[in-house]
Amino acid sequence: MKFILWPNPTFLRYSLLFSLLLCISTTAISCTSTSSQELAPDEKISDSNYPINHTLRVAVLPWQSSEGQEEKLEALAKYLGTVLQRPVNFQVTKNYAEAVDLIAKEEVDIAYLAALTYIQAKERNPNLKPLVVPIDRISGRPWYTSVIVANTTKNINTLEDLIGKRFAFVSPSSTSGFLIPMNGLQNANIDPISDFDSIRYSGSHDQAQQDLADDVVDAIADDKASFLRSQKSGKLDTNYKVIWESNPIPGPPIVINTKKFSPETIKQLQGALIDAPIGFVDVSGTESAGYTLSKDADFEEIREIYNNLKSITVPEK
Repeated sequence: MKFILWPNPTFLRYSLLFSLLLCISTTAISCTSTSSQELAPDEKISDSNYPINHTLRVAVLPWQSSEGQEEKLEALAKYLGTVLQRPVNFQVTKNYAEAVDLIAKEEVDIAYLAALTYIQAKERNPNLKPLVVPIDRISGRPWYTSVIVANTTKNINTLEDLIGKRFAFVSPSSTSGFLIPMNGLQNANIDPISDFDSIRYSGSHDQAQQDLADDVVDAIADDKASFLRSQKSGKLDTNYKVIWESNPIPGPPIVINTKKFSPETIKQLQGALIDAPIGFVDVSGTESAGYTLSKDADFEEIREIYNNLKSITVPEK
């Protein structure tokens, strides 16, 4: 799914976020505030390797079903086109691996990834750097947790009860939908390959929940916030419960290619993102409680888990 949109003056009243997207544009462009005053020349941002007519290319992980994610991205795409005064290409990738490919091969400029996909992309392109991570609206912290959710009508109340059951991961490249729950299962001496009756990869958290609701599987790997939203919406009723929860996981980083942007622009972009209003729509389709700074070292624990499990392949069956 792609959105390429040009400016719409209706959105110009959002002057606070204009500074955020001005930084992304990384070129000398005029900025109009609520009083329609132009920035002083020394306030303009210019990166010679990012020309004015360059389309800002942004890759987005398929956290939700494409239909739901398209709807929530449309307003954001219109806003970005307005404040940047340039076309913006939002690309929701067909899978997690494609998002890694696009940012690693420098076919996009910015990507909204997760901890694991960032680690995989940085292995291939050392120029990548996390700018910020969202602050979870529920916990008020820059982290979230992975959960395993089960249909308790199938007599599943513990990890051990999963033996002989049907299970769905999100994607082999999903942090909360595969890597972290896989680590939890291994620590409980459960081998999905031999112990589960069937294994599937749903492709998105939204679809994994649908597979559970449709009785395609008996339990799923998910992130807690996503599961709570599905309960609130009525998609999953009270028969579906969390039977395992992980330790905190660093939030999904907004990743930038440092080779394409000057250090000054990157620093300004970080500051602008942190100052963004609470409730600004995250491209995952959720509303964060703002952003905070992030660095590569924040993902070291996840990197260690990944290195321990990267040689293990869990096929569908």
